[in-house]
Amino acid sequence: MMNQMIVANLRRRPMRSLVSVIAVAIEVVLILVIVGLVNGMVNDHRTRIEGMGADIVVRAGSGAVFGELSGNTMPIGIADVLARVPGVHAVAPVAYKLLPGLEAVGGIDLENFDRVSGGFHMIAGRVFRPGTHAVIVDDIEAASKHEHVGQTLTMFGEPFEVVGVFEHGVGSRVFMDRVVLDQIDGSPNKAATFYIKTDPGADQAKVVAALQKLAPAETVQSIGDYLSLFTPDRLNAALPIFQRVMISIAIAIGFLVIFLSLYTTVLERTREIGILKALGASRGYIVQVILRESELLALIGIVVGSFLGFLLWNLLGRLYPSLTMEFTWKWVAFAALIALASSVVGALYPAFKAASQDAIAALAYE
Repeated sequence: MMNQMIVANLRRRPMRSLVSVIAVAIEVVLILVIVGLVNGMVNDHRTRIEGMGADIVVRAGSGAVFGELSGNTMPIGIADVLARVPGVHAVAPVAYKLLPGLEAVGGIDLENFDRVSGGFHMIAGRVFRPGTHAVIVDDIEAASKHEHVGQTLTMFGEPFEVVGVFEHGVGSRVFMDRVVLDQIDGSPNKAATFYIKTDPGADQAKVVAALQKLAPAETVQSIGDYLSLFTPDRLNAALPIFQRVMISIAIAIGFLVIFLSLYTTVLERTREIGILKALGASRGYIVQVILRESELLALIGIVVGSFLGFLLWNLLGRLYPSLTMEFTWKWVAFAALIALASSVVGALYPAFKAASQDAIAALAYE
């Protein structure tokens, strides 16, 4: 009986019900998109660093976790010193230079890089030759910017030929010869990060300690310790703040729309509430009716919002392949709980206002 009455009330006011559902859906979509974009960016970079195949990372001082943001400050000569440490198999210095949009071009010495990473899996073309103005791009970069082998790109004001496309997941999306990048960057024989491969069976803790003694001014970490830093709060204090602010805005939208919708509904249904109370409906029954109405609106909005979030995730992935956005059921459940909670809270005052009405006064209400 109660459920039938609730459905009838929502159908009687279709526009107001639709607005409430849309508000909850927007709340869910905002949470999924903001969290998905931030986590997607962080985890994508983490995966690409992990794909380098290194066991140890050496960074300048206590520089940025994103090596490309720390600048090329470490002398290349350090690589020869580090390579002599027992247990070190290979050392690959990498220089970076940022492109617009915070994507970075990696400058590498192919021989050393291949010894650490195992080499590129080329999908088309070939790797660049040392000393040439040539680049290789990963398949995601090629798809998102419609780049292909033989194309000429203008980067840092100079022309570069795309000579190959490699499978994504190995560091940067664009690589060129380190010496050429050094000349462009104006910091010859400098690197931002050293990636180190250890010998099979080597005690990595001992190797890390030995490397740290040789480079006391730098940060030396196992790849596991380094990758553990790749969380939004540890990468940049502003990221979790941004997430919380946007989620708070989303919650406020859902709360206010549900509150206003049900508050005005209660005012319009004053006489109906009076009839229910005259027929013996308790305060708890009236509160339950209003809260169930808000829950039904929230549930419909959650389903719609989750569906729209999934569609948006697919659409962004197709339009912008390099824009990594995560869509996980864990965050769908989180967004659903937040939306449901904000809807219930938004309905509390209208519910208790309805329950506190005097039956006689409500019946006389015009």
